[in-house]
Order: sequence, then structure tokens, then C-alpha cells
Amino acid sequence: MPVSYAYFCSTMYKLLRSFLFLFDPERVHYFSMNTFRVVCRFPFVKPIIRYCFQPKIKDPYSVFNIEFPNKVGLGAGFDKNAKYLSELQLLGFGYVEIGTVTPLPQDGNDKPRLFRLPADKALINRMGFNNDGVAAITERLKQWKEQDKSVNGHRMIIGGNIGKNKITPNEDAWTDYEKCFTALHPYVDYFVVNVSSPNTPGLRALQEKDSLRKILTNLQSLNKDYDHPKPILLKIAPDLSKEEIDDVIDLSLEIKLDGIVATNTTIDRTKLGNSSKAIAGNIGAGGLSGLPVRGRSTEVVAYLAQKTNGRIPVIASGGIFTGADAAEKIKAGASLVQVWTGFIYEGPSIVKNISDYLAALNLKKPAAGN
Repeated sequence: MPVSYAYFCSTMYKLLRSFLFLFDPERVHYFSMNTFRVVCRFPFVKPIIRYCFQPKIKDPYSVFNIEFPNKVGLGAGFDKNAKYLSELQLLGFGYVEIGTVTPLPQDGNDKPRLFRLPADKALINRMGFNNDGVAAITERLKQWKEQDKSVNGHRMIIGGNIGKNKITPNEDAWTDYEKCFTALHPYVDYFVVNVSSPNTPGLRALQEKDSLRKILTNLQSLNKDYDHPKPILLKIAPDLSKEEIDDVIDLSLEIKLDGIVATNTTIDRTKLGNSSKAIAGNIGAGGLSGLPVRGRSTEVVAYLAQKTNGRIPVIASGGIFTGADAAEKIKAGASLVQVWTGFIYEGPSIVKNISDYLAALNLKKPAAGN
């Protein structure tokens, strides 16, 4: 991409962002995506967007026996209800995780529940798995699958991030994961089991080894009955101790888990600057994402890769804003990377910038499961 064009895109988005940041983050999110969806309905707009934001360098990558168009994906929580898949594919994402999906629709936690910390390029959220429920989301995915959605010869990969309803007690959590897994199986390319969000009471207790074993072994058993089993990954918190990560690794190897997503948001506030700490104190509970999580996320990715000798592929998530941030994760042992908060702060050029940067570096991380 010419330097002048990159500078123009960056400057224009910064101007737009400064305006959007004047308003409530959650409302801005839906306003922006709904407006973008309307704009994309004009046929002449799509080729322009595709030209501006699709990666210029083709860099397909295979892991979990799936060929991803590129290594840059969008983390769960952005398109919870699978409403914006066509628009996100136009922006060049190689894959998108929908969800977190629960069996029953739920409103999530009380608003406001999404907060910006611009001084630290961070967000705090306590959304609480707000989503339309698995039946409605499955119907949207069915419609998506029935259409030809390939761009430049590649189809965007869809991950299904699944969780439990707030009203479901932990001892019955495995049934919620089973319901979502069964309903979504024909329509997603891989699954991510989310037991690490800090915003559903008691959910993180499911990261304990015995609780995890019950959920994951049941899903693996169900998966074997399908003609085409889907990869199952586990999303873990950055706040786990080394011993707790070791338990996750042991269980993952024991039951032949396909991969790990590292990491979710953190409850740790120590990496925030002083001004943001004061704001965060007023905000209260919630998961912190963005730049303050980058270092810990990379540490967890590196530990997983070293401890397993690369036998368990890792999707890295946490503090990725630039190509250099993504390369740091790949060099630490990740196979793919996910953005979320970085997308908010850097804008629609983020996929193109990161994907082309990684392709130019030619970082071909050998991944298990190919």
C-alpha cells in the first residue's frame, strides 16, 4: 500500500474516531455496523471497499485441517449474533468468531457495560453474554452458508464461540455447551469453548480441570459421531497461574483438544496508566482488553507453545494493533491472531496492514493439526 494512501486512511479514521468516541461505545458499535451494512448494499461500493481494505498479498494458511484466507481474525464479542458477516468479509478478515452464543437468548448485564480507556488504548466490558440465542443465530448462519460468500477465491472461516446461560448452574453447564455445539455444528468451521469470561458469575470456575474435562470430553464424544468432525478449541483467561495453565495443557493433550485461544480479557488493572486506573476504579467490574493485555497474552502464548512443543495450535488474542504486534505473537508460537480492541482503535485498515506485514515477513509457523 502506498505510504500516502496508508496515511490518508489512518488520518481519516482518526478524525472519524474522535467524533464517534464522543458517544456511548455500545450504541456507536451498532450504529457504525448498521450504517456500514446499509452502505454496502450499493453495488458500486463493494468493489471500492474490497480494493481499499482487502490484503494485497495472498497469504492462505492451514491449521486444524482448515485453510484460512489469512492469519488475521476477529475475536468473539464483536459480531455476537452473526449479523455482519458479509461486511466483515469485505474488510478482509480471514475468519470471524461469532458469539458467545448461549442456548437461550439473554440480555446480558445492565448498561452501561462497555467503556473506553483511550489513554491506554484499552476497553473494559461487562457485557455478560448478551446474544439472540442459538436458534436465531443458527438461522442466520444457515442463510450465510447457502449463499456464495467467497472473495478473491477464498471463503471467510466462521468460528462458533459457545457458552452457558447465566441461569444455568455450573453443574449443568455441560448441557448448555452441548446444545450450542449440536445446533451450530453444520454451520461453523470450528468451535471455541468459552469458560474464561469474567462477566458471567461463576463461569471462570469451569476452567478447573474436572469441570473442563466434563464439558470437553462430552463435546469430543459428540463430535466423533459426525461425518465431518469440527475442531474444538478452548479459550483461556490471562489471569491463570502457571499451575492452572499446566492443568489446561495436560487435559488438552489427554483428550486431544484441537487448539487453545489465548487469551480472553483480564481482571488485572496493574498495567494501566494512572489516569486510566482512576477511571477504571469508577467503572468497576469488567474484563480489560487492548494494549495493557499484550504482554501477558504473549507470555501465555509462548508458555503454551514451549510446554507443548507446538503440539497444540494457539490462536493469539490480546493487544494486537499493528503488524509488529501480530508478528510478536506468531514468533511466540501462535498459528493465527485475533483482533478486537485493536479494530476499534486502528479502524478498517487493520486487517490489510497486519496481513500484508505478516505475509511480507513470511512467518510460516509450523502448526500441529495440519
